[in-house]
Amino acid sequence: MGEEDDQFDSAADPPVTPELFRQWRTPRFGCSNPERMTNPVWEWLVKSRLSAYGANEKFNEALATDAGPGWCFDRFGQSSTTLPDGRTLLIAGEHEDYYDSDFNIYNDVVIRHPDGKIDIYGYPVDVFPSTDFHTATLLGNKIIIIGNLGYPEQRKPGTTQVLVLDLAMLSMAPVQTCGSAPGWIHEHNATLETSGDSILVRGGKIDPGGENASLVENIDDWRLHVADWRWERLTERPWQRWEIVGRGRRRNHLWEIQRAVWYRNVGWKEDLGKQLEQLAQELGRQPDLELADQLFCPPVPHERVPSTDEEYNVVRIKVDGIMVRYVAGTYSIQITVEGLLPPASVQTLASDFCDKISKLENAPFEMKQL
Repeated sequence: MGEEDDQFDSAADPPVTPELFRQWRTPRFGCSNPERMTNPVWEWLVKSRLSAYGANEKFNEALATDAGPGWCFDRFGQSSTTLPDGRTLLIAGEHEDYYDSDFNIYNDVVIRHPDGKIDIYGYPVDVFPSTDFHTATLLGNKIIIIGNLGYPEQRKPGTTQVLVLDLAMLSMAPVQTCGSAPGWIHEHNATLETSGDSILVRGGKIDPGGENASLVENIDDWRLHVADWRWERLTERPWQRWEIVGRGRRRNHLWEIQRAVWYRNVGWKEDLGKQLEQLAQELGRQPDLELADQLFCPPVPHERVPSTDEEYNVVRIKVDGIMVRYVAGTYSIQITVEGLLPPASVQTLASDFCDKISKLENAPFEMKQL
């Protein structure tokens, strides 16, 4: 935050009274397309970026567990687009996650003017669904919004959300696309191509749909032709992928186990003891740290690839010169072979990992091909 924002950190902005805060503390959808919803409470929250919990505390208001989620601008998965005239448009995003009582996914557009003025616009949910982890691409007098994670019950697997924000009217319009779309994608990259008439989409994750299905990595490249809103699939990589999950989709303890290995390696005996005690309570016994050390060492010739700090949950090895990635999530570990290995080798990679983590977790894990 800059100096303009800092002045709002220590106390409420004078125009924001407890009564006014109570009036505007909750999120809401717009009734028109758009509806200007600028008010002193939300302006203050935009500038301060206070969490919903922090804003409630300032006014001694009831917390979300009693009064419902509070509106705030402390968000993830929000896009930011700076226009040639100096305005910055910040679109939607989410606050916290499903486990928090203030969790909310927004469908608004906030405009920061060069002179510090703030405008806030809301929209009916049928023209602008609650949206997060999308991309916003400036194209002439429009912003093309692609993708969405959204609430699970509102996702539409197999389709790709595309919206157009008209910068003259600030109206929002959903777009019906055709062609071969990537699916329900989010956390991707979108780049306006040099021709100016198409957008290249890469990376991200896709919700494939289905009961208890995990999000899967988007490994292909896609092009959206904006003249006719047609999707074109540019690649179809024949990568082999497996997923390892605990039976019943139980949460895994891979992060905690690896933390214990790290404590042991650096000689932090007290922290190691506490970590092992906690793991023993949750798993029924202490994990074998020697086995944990070998978790990503399959019984096939391979070499370990150095990891980066940004990818704390990713481990890479090379087998016959082909990259193999293990990506660990809370409920699953996905193994991606970035090329073609013999099916027997891939089966060995997956089954070796599944066997080892089952022993570490003291619980059955299962593997399935993605």
